[in-house]
Amino acid sequence: MELTSDALVNSLLALGAATLVTTLWIWPRLAKQRPLPVLGRIGLLTVVQASIVAVLALSVNNSFGFYTSWDDLLGTSGAKLALTSNENHKGGTPVADALIQPTNEGGLETVTNLPKGTPEEVGKVESVQVSGKETGFSDQMFVYLPPEYFDPKFALVRFPVVLAIAGYPGTALNLVKDLSLPQTALELQRAGKMPPTVLVMVRPGVVPSRDTECVDVPGGPRTEAWFAKDVPEAVLATYRVGRTAGSWAAFGYSTGGSCALRLAMRFPNVFGSATSLHGDFTVRQDGYTGGDLFGGDRALAQQHDLGWRLQNMPVPALNLLVVSTRKESDYPQTVQFVEQATQVAATNPQFKVDSLYLDDGGHNVDSWTKELPASLEWLGAHLG
Repeated sequence: MELTSDALVNSLLALGAATLVTTLWIWPRLAKQRPLPVLGRIGLLTVVQASIVAVLALSVNNSFGFYTSWDDLLGTSGAKLALTSNENHKGGTPVADALIQPTNEGGLETVTNLPKGTPEEVGKVESVQVSGKETGFSDQMFVYLPPEYFDPKFALVRFPVVLAIAGYPGTALNLVKDLSLPQTALELQRAGKMPPTVLVMVRPGVVPSRDTECVDVPGGPRTEAWFAKDVPEAVLATYRVGRTAGSWAAFGYSTGGSCALRLAMRFPNVFGSATSLHGDFTVRQDGYTGGDLFGGDRALAQQHDLGWRLQNMPVPALNLLVVSTRKESDYPQTVQFVEQATQVAATNPQFKVDSLYLDDGGHNVDSWTKELPASLEWLGAHLG
């Protein structure tokens, strides 16, 4: 039976019910305090509890799409997806900088698979605390600087930037430790499949305990302004990076993927490209967001609905990549958005959309890791 099939859930429910009835019927016979009756009672209780836990786990998995098959769960579902201004800054954030300060926070010391070598050989991941003038937010994040950043031959070069956003409630560390984003980028750069690129790795939940979906909440946190204005401003003031939208891209998975698409669609003057792994196309409203993020303002909600924007607003000069799997529960919505975007792109050559799909995989790190190399390679081809 398939992992996500109703038959599996119903079978486990039947097993649990049968075991419960059997337990009630046979329990008096196992009441004696002897080894075999005691083991019998333990066995029956274990089967009942295991059945209940399995049903709950399958129900949660089917609701959120973490794993879509046994191969996906066991990690045997095939190979990775493949494709047919601080001028004198040398790495190491300046202490005098008011917007970006070095920090030991973030847990970078727990990452064991970072490439070994000097910054000139493998680049460098910096842990920094970024403060924003516009929003007043301050948050820890990681910045990866490629080896060329430290090469005197590139001293006058401004590097492209990818703003990478983790899923909610993940942290910036997930991008380094679980997704291996800088490690994968270095491999692609060494293979000539991606230009030397600065990676700015952040979390979407700047506000503790609330998923703000990277939007400006009326009367509340201005998360969109943080990502679209404060973070780029701080990075531009500190690192040798490109100043045009063509040099900047947004990337993310899950909630971070949703954020990446919306930020690019709403701020094409900041981000010229965006890649979304398993993101949504409308703003979620649930317990994690604290209900309606727009306070009932339908017009404001439409402004953040990417499908609505395609149909009702001029499309920007933008390159988009949408990545998912054919087993994802939101696959139909993803296909619908891509079809809409493709129709719009047919009459607006400045707007381009591509899509990549794994045949199998769910809403989990295994799928995102397989999709990452092709996604970064695509981004590298579209960064100025």
